Parts: sequence; structure tokens; C-alpha cells
Amino acid sequence: MIIIGEKINGAIPSTAKAIAAKDAEFIKNLAIKQAEAGADYIDVCASVDDDIELETMKWLIDIVQDATDVPIAVDSPNVYTCIESMKYCNKPGLFNSVSLEGDKVDAAFKVIADTKWECVALLNSDKGIPKTAKDRLDVFADLMAKCKEYKIDPSRMHIDPLIEMLCTSEEGISMVTEVITEIKKQYPTIHVTGAVSNISFNLPARKIVNQAFAVLAMNAGMDSFILDPLNQDLMGMLFATEALLGEDDYCMEYIGAYREGIFGQKK
Repeated sequence: MIIIGEKINGAIPSTAKAIAAKDAEFIKNLAIKQAEAGADYIDVCASVDDDIELETMKWLIDIVQDATDVPIAVDSPNVYTCIESMKYCNKPGLFNSVSLEGDKVDAAFKVIADTKWECVALLNSDKGIPKTAKDRLDVFADLMAKCKEYKIDPSRMHIDPLIEMLCTSEEGISMVTEVITEIKKQYPTIHVTGAVSNISFNLPARKIVNQAFAVLAMNAGMDSFILDPLNQDLMGMLFATEALLGEDDYCMEYIGAYREGIFGQKK
């Protein structure tokens, strides 16, 4: 189970306010708290105007790296911002993200191919977001052909099956779980990721929906999560589900996370 801490993102109002005010202490505390909560990566996404995005990314990355040694996920819709942001990182992290839109995948894969960087890849293309499981898996096949071309091992990839709002779906998450299951069947060592909170947009009591989705997605094979690691209820659900799926020998991870206060014990 891989946890990608989502809190340092300018799309979150409190973080956006801190970025605008250059409140380094706020950012530092977010990094430390997410690291203590068990994040495997700290996502850094500026979400600012294009002309100041790269300098803001550098500022954020420097603060995070001074606060913790947890690897960074460089996050931007602009693939070239991600490429440049890699240069500010002290160690390999997670490239978030690529897709088959335009030249994104080629631009990124050329840079990360001979490194230890891992990469998030979205299952969309120049045709937009595929509407069926078959179409998403067709994009996946093309993406994996690119991995083979650049000699990127599947274990370095985190495939985002495209988690959309539940309230606009007529079939729940059956298509997403079908895609996840088939991806893991084809490439057992690959990771499947996504922003858990996407599922609950425009619904009441969103945290409950997020938890239910996480359980179903993990049962299908999802093992990488972009989420708020400070949400103890959600973290507890992940550790419990991992144990119930037989992926936690003697529940040692579950017990250890509880003892560390990651869930079940309010800090």
C-alpha cells in the first residue's frame, strides 16, 4: 500500500492562502504531519499561474525537503513543469503525471527512463476521457507499449484508471473496478493509483463515500492512493482492508500503524 499525501496543493484553499502569503511554517508543518502519518510520498502541487508555477514549485520543494526525507511527488498538469521540478529534488520521487495527450508521455519518459523515478499515468488520450472499460484498457495497452519502448519497468508505474464523480455514474464504480482488475491481471507488479476524494464530489458526507470506495478499489487491486493521510478514519480503513485481503501477515502492519497513532488514537 502506497500513500501519496495530497495536502500541499494550491487547489486546497488553506494551502493556497499559505502559498500566496509565503507562509513557510504552514507548509513545513503539513509536510511533517503527513510524513508522521505514514505518507510514502509528499505530493507538491503549486496550482498557481503559469508564469510563477516553477518558482513556486521550487519554494515548496525546498521547504518540504528541509522538513522531511520522504520522497516528493512533483505534481502539475504541465509535464514540463514536472520535468524541471525534478531538478530540485534531492532523491528520486514520483512524477505526477503523464497521459497519452500530445507529447506528454514521450517528454516525461525520455527524462525518467534511466532513473529510479516512478510515474503516475492517466488513462486518457487526445480523444479525451474514455467512456468504457475497453477504451480505457486500449489506452493502457498503448501506454505500456511506451513503457516497453523506453524500458521502464511496470513496477515503476502508477496507473490512474480515472476516478470520476459517483453522482454522475449510472453504474457506480463497476467500470473502474473492471479496469483495475484487468490492469493487475496483465501486470501484477504495476501499481494502480488515484485521488480517492474524486469519487465523492457533490455528495454529502463525503468521507463515508471515500472510505467505501477505498475498500472496493483495494479489493479490485488498487494499491496506491492520493489522499489526506491525516484522515485517521480513512487510514484505518486502508490498513484494515489490507489485512482482510491477506496482504498483511498476522496483521502486523495494522497493529504497528495503530500503535504509531496513524489511526484509532487521536494525536
